[in-house]
Parts: sequence; C-alpha cells; structure tokens
Amino acid sequence: MARPQRTSRTLEKAQLRAMKLRAIDAEMDFGLNRNMNTLSTRIEKLQSKLNNYNNLVELLDASKLEIDDLERELGDLIDQMLNGVCARYGNDSREYEMAGGTRKSDRIRKSAESRTKNNAKKLAQAANN
Repeated sequence: MARPQRTSRTLEKAQLRAMKLRAIDAEMDFGLNRNMNTLSTRIEKLQSKLNNYNNLVELLDASKLEIDDLERELGDLIDQMLNGVCARYGNDSREYEMAGGTRKSDRIRKSAESRTKNNAKKLAQAANN
C-alpha cells in the first residue's frame, strides 16, 4: 500500500493570502521582515520541501515493492533448492536434513488409533467432571 502524499493546509492558506495581499499592494511591507518578498520566499521554501518529501516517499514505496519482489523470488529459490536436494538425495537423507529439511523418518505422525484413544480419554474426563 502506497503512502499518501503530504499536503499542507498552511501552505495553501499562505498562497491564497499572498495572492490577496498582492492584489492590495504588491510591495506591502510592515517592517521586521514582514513583507511580500519574505512571504514569497518562505512559501517557495515550504513548497520545495514538500515536493522533495513527496518524491522521497515515492522512492521509498518503489524500493519497498522491489524488496518485496526480491524476497518472494529468494523464497521461491530456496524452496526450489530444497526440492532439488530432495529429488537428488531423497527426503529421508542426511543431505536433505543438512539443507534445512526435516527427514521423513523424523516426522512424528499420530496414527488414527492413538487419536481416537486420546479423544475417548478426553470425553471420559469431561463426563467425570
């Protein structure tokens, strides 16, 4: 999911206010650096920073998608490599275990008989309680 682009209500408000102030007097100056040039400079600076930020967010999203794709490809490759070891040496071999797989003989499987015995015990215990 892409991150949202950032906007600034303050910037929009300042741009609108600057346009209205220019309509009154293009060289408006109240002293202490409160003039149209300073206002325009700060508007441009914020606009530039916002554009830069949004470009970086876009780059970050693109990089994340690339990383996700590479992880998926790598996961597929390691699965294929383990399957290759299984095909060459068998799924009960030491080589398969060394490659990270679980040997077939090491897998613990409950038989149907033991599962029914456990279920019968649980039912008996529940009936006694």
